[in-house]
Amino acid sequence: MTKGYIHSLESFGSVDGPGVRYVIFTSGCAMRCQFCHNPDTWNKRAGTPYTADELIEKALKYRSYWGSKGGITVSGGEPLLQIDFLLELFERARQEGIHTALDTSGNPFTKKEPFFGKFRKLMEYTDLVLLDIKHIDDGQHKILTGQSNQNILELAGYLSDIGKPVWIRHVLVPGRSDEDAYLIRLHDFIATLKNVEKVEVLPYHTLGVYKWKELGLEYPLEGVEPPTTERVENAKRILNT
Repeated sequence: MTKGYIHSLESFGSVDGPGVRYVIFTSGCAMRCQFCHNPDTWNKRAGTPYTADELIEKALKYRSYWGSKGGITVSGGEPLLQIDFLLELFERARQEGIHTALDTSGNPFTKKEPFFGKFRKLMEYTDLVLLDIKHIDDGQHKILTGQSNQNILELAGYLSDIGKPVWIRHVLVPGRSDEDAYLIRLHDFIATLKNVEKVEVLPYHTLGVYKWKELGLEYPLEGVEPPTTERVENAKRILNT
């Protein structure tokens, strides 16, 4: 049985999918987002190993709180870096009739094998994908995250093609991703997708800055303040029209 490296667990998540969620935060991420509030999740081996059965057993203790909408969300870090473990976990969840949500940046996605075959299988056991699109512009995406967004947008298109329910999430960072021109481009891209149930604007915050300092890392957005209410509402208007 494959073991997954887990950073932390949250019993009563309310912002990571519908209803009350049991949230599993995996360790390991190849992106280096300038605004990352969990840089302590970057190192996969820093996590605690669990089997799928161990996590399902833990999650089921909270099932009575989920109601008809809740379930399990796997977030990170980047869960798709541990796709073999994810497959086992979500297959076990399906056996128990648990609603599954995958919160991903899409960064590991490729249509090359063996990843793509595993991903297609994973989607059979995944009820909802929370897809984080960090920036619509590839050049700006590389500045903001250290990685291209081309395969992430390809993933969005694939999920649309197979009709997988998706929530798009977009972190609004002043001076990086909050320009109207970028938001309009993102809106136009989302409009090409046939499976988007919700678009969430997540305001940039500085609550994780102390973790960078604890890890001895220089925080890239030093001095950048969270967006104003007006800018957040503006982004919501553009992305949801």
